[in-house]
Amino acid sequence: MLTLSEQECIARINKKECFHALVADGAFIVKIDEYTPIICAAIHNGHRLRDELQKSFLLSKQERFYEEDPFTDELISSFPIQLIGNDSRFEYDLNRAKTLSTYFKTAWNKQVWQKPLSQKQRSISHSKHQSFYNVLEAVISAVESEFNNAIVFDIHSYNYRRIEKDTPTFNIGSGQIDVERWGKVVNHFERQLNRIELPNLDVRAATDEVFQGRGYLITHVNSHFDNTLVLPTEVKKVFMDETSGEPYPLVLEELKAGFKDAITETATFFMRRYGKKKRVRRADVLSSNISPEVLSLDKQLFTLSRHIETLNFINPVNLAAERSKFLKRSSYNAPAFTYKQLNINPYTFREQLYKLPVDDILDASIAQLYRHVIDNLASKIDLLTTIGTDEFVYNSLKYYGEPSQADIANARFLLHLNPEPVSAEESLFDADAAIDYFRNQANDWQLNCRVEKSAKIVAKAMVNNEKALLLVNKNARFTKKELHAFAYHELGIHMLTTINAKQHDLKVFGLGLAGNTYTQEGIALFSEYCSGSLTIKRLQTIALRVIAVNYMLQHDDFVKTYHTLLNEFELEKSFAFTLTTRVYRGGGFTKDFLYLRGFRDVLALAKQGPIDNLLVGKTGLMDFDVINELVERGMINRPKPLFDLSYQPSGDPVLDFIVDSLK
Repeated sequence: MLTLSEQECIARINKKECFHALVADGAFIVKIDEYTPIICAAIHNGHRLRDELQKSFLLSKQERFYEEDPFTDELISSFPIQLIGNDSRFEYDLNRAKTLSTYFKTAWNKQVWQKPLSQKQRSISHSKHQSFYNVLEAVISAVESEFNNAIVFDIHSYNYRRIEKDTPTFNIGSGQIDVERWGKVVNHFERQLNRIELPNLDVRAATDEVFQGRGYLITHVNSHFDNTLVLPTEVKKVFMDETSGEPYPLVLEELKAGFKDAITETATFFMRRYGKKKRVRRADVLSSNISPEVLSLDKQLFTLSRHIETLNFINPVNLAAERSKFLKRSSYNAPAFTYKQLNINPYTFREQLYKLPVDDILDASIAQLYRHVIDNLASKIDLLTTIGTDEFVYNSLKYYGEPSQADIANARFLLHLNPEPVSAEESLFDADAAIDYFRNQANDWQLNCRVEKSAKIVAKAMVNNEKALLLVNKNARFTKKELHAFAYHELGIHMLTTINAKQHDLKVFGLGLAGNTYTQEGIALFSEYCSGSLTIKRLQTIALRVIAVNYMLQHDDFVKTYHTLLNEFELEKSFAFTLTTRVYRGGGFTKDFLYLRGFRDVLALAKQGPIDNLLVGKTGLMDFDVINELVERGMINRPKPLFDLSYQPSGDPVLDFIVDSLK
């Protein structure tokens, strides 16, 4: 961070330069990543006292913290223009007029100074006060010149335990706001704050219930600018112990993310009503630059985790031999699968994973996305380290979950349907013919990938993400419609998202976001639906996987599950073996129930609007809003689907009725 004088800082602002700087001997920080209509201020965040004042200061650190507003800088950390006070309000209070900003001897009924400050001491503090407002004026002038209007979020926090009545989590002070002119913006901000959810806390926003917004910052701005709205906002100190100053990290993290949404939505509302443009998106009031902190963390995470691919380790290395043995004999001795050894030290991996500096990322939603990924990878390494042991199934439940009653009901519903009749003369294509078909389709779609035959996979076909390789099971046989479906599923989604992920500066989309399996398989099945190749038989295969997972969890017995599936659903032996193997590999693999749930949820999402941005890489529905934001902000490339993924009925009324009936 630069260290600039007030004059140097103002000169840069006048030139519309972006910079981070300590100003006026470090009295306050100015961060400008991009010139947008939002200006955020945390003027009471600071705790500094200059050395010459420390000697006569009487309050303890705890007493000082009590009246200051610690962590308010974090609440505004997501925004491109920030002004943050570093000096304690006990030295000078930026929310009081300059001549009143230094306390003579007492504050809040406590003696602050051993003896009153001298005129020289007061003068130094007043000079820093003046510098802050000179810089603030320069920032607002620059923003108004570009956008006509500006909106300043003046963020504070307040102690509530000394207040006997119930108080709001957020209080907007409108005492100095021209409500006739700006009242709808105030009301909109209050509604957005009311939407914030905090762990184990009731949230309520109000206007003028505890504070009326009588501070000097809004007074000063109102007296100098006619087109800038200041929203003085007090946050109840529910994110910390107000007495000790100890933060509550989980609450603070959710508060930062909620605050980002509330401020961004309010700013876009403000700009649509008063700005030059009537079409304003969230991205228009946020920075389009990827911060160095994000790029650094992303690189470290990718380097650490790039080779952790579950299917590389979960597929048995002796699958072909065990299949042959099981099917040729009585089918009453469970296969003895063996697995590739894990070439990763899980202890070192976890240690390095949780040392990654996520706290350095200032943007709340981007930080949350990386936290989700890190937690997801920690669960994945637990899964991989227990392959072939009794603990594996529990880690699989932790990582993938288990089928709900709704999932099982949907599967049973599909399995009670009569599938389309299959012609006895329908041609079947072997693995070599399938490889030719997939290669031609990849060329038509201009996908730079390889297609090869394999004896080491359970599925008929699967994509190796690390190598951009489509593997085709050497024993697989495909109908013509299946080839079409697999092309759209494996190449059109899995391979496309693998390739797309490599195009971004942020590599996290190649690793996979939290919930990426459920999301990827959901989109892939939805692509089959969009392409006209989804059949009732295919849906029933997906439904059987749900039932197989459920039986595996109930029976914990390969042979019993195999025979139950074989007899209850009259399956062909080889297919029943594959189905059972899929859910017992590793020691109990629950992933397969996610296909049906993912399809249901992606279908529902597609009915609401475009889902193309899910194709930027290995994405997850949990972070869909953040993905959309990153695309709109230009931080990641907008994906180009290979075919139309917008929802429209298939034209088959029976199929449409069936998929719409999934609960």
